[in-house]
Amino acid sequence: MGERVTVTQDGAVAHVELARADKLNAMDGEMFAAIGDTFRRIGRDSQVRAILLSGEGRHFTAGLDLDYAAGQFPPASDPGRAAEARLRHIEWLQDAFNAVEQARVPVVAAIHGGCIGAGVDLASACDLRIASTDAFFQVAEVDVAITADLGTLQRLGFLIPHGVLRELTYTCRRMGAEEAARYGLVNQIAESREAAIDAGLALTRAIAAKSPLAVAGAKRSLNYSRGRPVEEGLRDVALWNAGTLLSADLGEAVRARLAKSEPSFGPLDP
Repeated sequence: MGERVTVTQDGAVAHVELARADKLNAMDGEMFAAIGDTFRRIGRDSQVRAILLSGEGRHFTAGLDLDYAAGQFPPASDPGRAAEARLRHIEWLQDAFNAVEQARVPVVAAIHGGCIGAGVDLASACDLRIASTDAFFQVAEVDVAITADLGTLQRLGFLIPHGVLRELTYTCRRMGAEEAARYGLVNQIAESREAAIDAGLALTRAIAAKSPLAVAGAKRSLNYSRGRPVEEGLRDVALWNAGTLLSADLGEAVRARLAKSEPSFGPLDP
């Protein structure tokens, strides 16, 4: 896993870096496995309250490793069985990025250089995004005769206008950091990769200082409510609060507010 993804931890913040810089962080099978395994593990780590995701080298990621993709589907004697195998493989790839969205703590992406193809799928699964001034986003799958299938078409429309998503998907044009910020895909713009990582660390530390139970509940409710009627989202968050409002975090938050001091919250259960 260390060949594809590295993880460091500073207090309650975990920093995950794509670590295949010599290949522009292009995603092969080992990279997908490392992303999925890493986020499933630290996404439920009781000591982690926020996660920063970044990439080493020149680009956040060049997307799918085409050499890897070309070797996945050799000729088969039975088209039906081959199709079933392809379906299972695509679902396995999807699960790697689903693990990012399903981590119970917020994930902040610090994006620099190219965020291409599968990189947009990955960034779309994060909660927040910070981009360097040189960053660009490219839904590039149509250029290699693929329909994007790892989350961009399902998630990005909740982050940017649907007409813009369709344009990016059909034309594969690059969208720069400022345009991405204008549409709301990017929360902040930083001057460089290093500045984006610094801004991401500041943001994740601010999140980590909050009640981990309340933050986990907010992420759960936001994810659950997406695409559902308002009534369903309200019912779900009411059940969450009915079960969690009497936690120690509420008493600590009230005590700290009255004392004009910083609250101290315990970790979630594993």
